[in-house]
Amino acid sequence: MRIEPFRYQSSWGWRTVPHALAGLLAAAAGSRVLALAALASFDADQAGRSQWIGRLMPAGDGANVVARVPAAGRRQRTVVLVAHHDAAQTGLMWRHPWLAGMPRSKDEVSPFAAGPELGFALVALGLRRAGAALLALSLYGAIDVARSPTVPGASDNATGVAAVLALVERYAKEPLDGTEVIALMPGCEETGMGGMAAWLRSPEARALDPRTTLVLGLDTLGAGEPVVLAAEGPPRRQRYRAADLAWADRGAAHAGLPGPRRFTIGGWTDPVLALEAGLPAISLLSVRGSGFTNYHLPTDTPDRVDWDSVERCLRLAAGTAEAWSAG
Repeated sequence: MRIEPFRYQSSWGWRTVPHALAGLLAAAAGSRVLALAALASFDADQAGRSQWIGRLMPAGDGANVVARVPAAGRRQRTVVLVAHHDAAQTGLMWRHPWLAGMPRSKDEVSPFAAGPELGFALVALGLRRAGAALLALSLYGAIDVARSPTVPGASDNATGVAAVLALVERYAKEPLDGTEVIALMPGCEETGMGGMAAWLRSPEARALDPRTTLVLGLDTLGAGEPVVLAAEGPPRRQRYRAADLAWADRGAAHAGLPGPRRFTIGGWTDPVLALEAGLPAISLLSVRGSGFTNYHLPTDTPDRVDWDSVERCLRLAAGTAEAWSAG
């Protein structure tokens, strides 16, 4: 096991502030070009595709925890188990059901960044007052979150970390045939997937062969029904490949579980960056009904974790890893 340091912002809220201010300036000046530029930059920042503004802002110390379990016999495949070890900051926005991911349908929750993105779009369309009002509200929300305390994070994501540790213990005793396991517990997922991005830039990650590697993310496992993400993020949805998600179905069959429901979230999880880097990826979460429980709230404590959900998610993760190993 090793610890890999990196530098990153302490909250996504601080990177939102200059974007919201640019949108308000665009509204005041009547600049549709500036509004569209701010929208594009904000969306890329939130999705982790381009966080150029973060390089101009103060950063603190972050850390990834990485371990490797050798394969039994010659290594032919690799499975990367990912579970972020940081917890979210709370804030008033997470107490608002629409902003916190109110269900839009059985299989989708509302986009978390819908407010500011709609604000930018309204300014670009010439509806300056309405857009400015949304951006002012978004600015307040971002600062409020950045200044709010960190939640206990029992479900999101101590459950994911515990599941990865349990799998590492299992495969250290009984290594997978021909499959090496990399256990990656990144920091700063809640602030913009900073740890995952740092690891993907490492020589270890760059050496992985997409033809023989599967990235399996474990996040928020204590809510209820196991699901795998079909897509995430507004307004440009990043969709997971059907061929990758099929491995979760094979894993469920291997573990004697029903195939996991496909789900869409309006936020982002670490595996999406691996997907964009060209690696096969699955993001495994759990939901109750059509949403998360105690999401980014101080009530995300161990006594509120659905431990049966954690156990089913762990079985699904193990089945997926072992199905991948068997080919």
